[in-house]
Amino acid sequence: RLGKLREAVPDIPFQMLLRGANAVGYTAYPDNVVHRFCDLAVKHGMDVFRVFDSLNYVENMRLGIDAVGGAGGIVEGAICYTGDISDPEKGKYTLEYYLDFARQLVNLGVHVLCIKDMAGLLKPKAATMLVAALRKEHPNVPIHVHTHDTAGIGAASMLAAAEAGADVVD
Repeated sequence: RLGKLREAVPDIPFQMLLRGANAVGYTAYPDNVVHRFCDLAVKHGMDVFRVFDSLNYVENMRLGIDAVGGAGGIVEGAICYTGDISDPEKGKYTLEYYLDFARQLVNLGVHVLCIKDMAGLLKPKAATMLVAALRKEHPNVPIHVHTHDTAGIGAASMLAAAEAGADVVD
């Protein structure tokens, strides 16, 4: 089916989620299965793979990043956002936490950094802080910010992210 879609839509990049070592499932797969899946996905028309781990555990992402890169796909390394970096009392998930994680992803060779706000927690002030800091540290790496408007602040946060230097928001 992917090949038929690619034939019908030749000039629009296709994107998918890849759960690192879990590929498109909810269990860890052998390395050769993840590599073969990515090879076939690229061969049949997939372009961009958003590789993520819901706990931001880079070792779970490494296999997916390597498999996509080896297959010739575009690797969008996702930073799963939680907490509130604009509130220093919130604990573990600080601006430095996210910047360190982004450094690890860039060092692994991702082509794009993605802030994946899967719970809709990214507030406009936090979006500005995080995107501006990522842009300053990684001026040549595209930044994509993705949110779910769970809390009703998604549009404002995406405007703030765009103003702070994000290349793509959705």
